[in-house]
Amino acid sequence: MNSISKKKPQFKISPALRKYLKQYNREKNLPVSYHDLLKFEFSAHLCDKTGRDTLWETVIYSEENAIKFDAGLKLIYAMLKTEGDTSGLEHLSVERVDYCTFGNSNPFRIRIINNLNDNYDYFYVKQPDASRVYGLELEHILSPNQITFLVDNNTLIEEHIAGIPGDQFINVYLGSGHTNKIRLAKEFVKFNERCFIRLLGDMRSYNYVVEITPDFDDVQYRIRAIDFDQQSYEGKKTLYMPQFFKENNELIQLCIKMMTPETVNQYQKEEHSFIARRLKAERQRIKDLLDVMNTDEISIPEKTEQLKKQLALHYNNNQYLKCKSMGDILSKSLKEL
Repeated sequence: MNSISKKKPQFKISPALRKYLKQYNREKNLPVSYHDLLKFEFSAHLCDKTGRDTLWETVIYSEENAIKFDAGLKLIYAMLKTEGDTSGLEHLSVERVDYCTFGNSNPFRIRIINNLNDNYDYFYVKQPDASRVYGLELEHILSPNQITFLVDNNTLIEEHIAGIPGDQFINVYLGSGHTNKIRLAKEFVKFNERCFIRLLGDMRSYNYVVEITPDFDDVQYRIRAIDFDQQSYEGKKTLYMPQFFKENNELIQLCIKMMTPETVNQYQKEEHSFIARRLKAERQRIKDLLDVMNTDEISIPEKTEQLKKQLALHYNNNQYLKCKSMGDILSKSLKEL
């Protein structure tokens, strides 16, 4: 059984990482900060449609702060969605601000509603952590999914990643007769490989979502990570493999039932090829990121030593033993492609 560190320490964003974020248009001056949103006066537990506690609290601000934050949060939403074009802001309003006391980042979730059609969207305001920023940027570069996020001093803004939470999908949808189990198993194999190659840990079922896209004759699935706190932190290699978490057991059993080892190997090679293409397409950007990551402190020495030894055995490659940082190990992992 995998055992994730109970409380991962927060790693500050280094000057070199901030320079990278500014170079690639990730750093912006934001009108509302994380610490601004902590100035709420009241909070109330938020329950879902069944009356179950969601572990989020809806927060209430003074009238003065509510007016100020409404304008600022709408502007941040425009920066995320329309490169700062504010022409449509008059149709938007901040319907709700929720605060989560569970987890590492204690995020705020902002619910934005379009007053013309009652359509709504979300984004998140969090405390910045270098591990998470590296995870978001690597997801953007190496996965099939583009991610928009912004950083400003003590504030991290993330767009909402839509999809069915993995634990809910397993409980409700997996046993449905409408689920294409072969396609789902294929996607889990590819997701597992993506996480291991780019060293994204803790992909238990509640840390990813499942997207379902209708195809002309069936449906396609995409599994997307939504939690990036455990990027290149843990020392045990299996913590970077979703296949070893008990929370994913039903998906793992599905893969065993639906696939032969030869089929699994084929899909792993396909994913390697896709990642290699993305590396070539973003050669300069990934080089700039890894140059910063190689010298950054995003784990502890004991975990770095443990991981490089385990990967040296896994790949039968003693070059891993020369690695001095988690960034160094990730660089070597990507070169395995």
